[in-house]
Amino acid sequence: MNATLFPTLSRRQFLGASASAALALGTGGFSNFVMAATPLVLPALPYADNALDPVISANTIGFHYGKHHKAYFDNLNKLIAGSELAEQPLSKIVTASANQADKVAIFNNAAQAWNHSFYWQSLKPQGGGMPPNALKQKIEASFGSVEACKKELASAATSQFGSGWAWLVAEGDQLKVIKTGNADTPLTKGMKPLLTIDVWEHAYYIDYQNRRADYVNAVIDKLLNWEFAASNLGV
Repeated sequence: MNATLFPTLSRRQFLGASASAALALGTGGFSNFVMAATPLVLPALPYADNALDPVISANTIGFHYGKHHKAYFDNLNKLIAGSELAEQPLSKIVTASANQADKVAIFNNAAQAWNHSFYWQSLKPQGGGMPPNALKQKIEASFGSVEACKKELASAATSQFGSGWAWLVAEGDQLKVIKTGNADTPLTKGMKPLLTIDVWEHAYYIDYQNRRADYVNAVIDKLLNWEFAASNLGV
């Protein structure tokens, strides 16, 4: 990873965040991920900043992760400093601040911090292809086929008006695709997120300009981390 992109992370913070992320993935996926409280630390990327080339360039990663994602953590730490939320893990801050008129800024920054952390784990170099067999069976039971699931994901991602996200989620025994606007997240809807595609313009505009569909299709075909989705589902 290009360390110059992330100069504000100390070596201790960087190693701690990396270890926490690795532990999360080894013990049941991102749903179990609890980031250290006060201050919350931007998790390290799970791959080098150029590892998603040519689908997502190192230049995009530098701005998207190194500036946008980091800013959500920085803003959130300022907003919750000294409050009852300051000792809570990130997911708890998201759910505690959702739909609270006096906590809109906290929710927006917390949810975006969480969504982006989840997004980076939803991608991997040389991803895409077919899901692990147990997840494949679940997808076929809900969508009919993996291709039908991919088409729904692409449709949700390309049709989201303005900024937002497309998600593969579990609701009870059913898998489904949903889309959310801005900072909204399945965490507040009683659904279990399995993977996501970011369709805020800063996710793709440097590489694709206004061609969102090209970005979405390339992510689905070449970068989706189906193993991460299976881990989140527990299969």
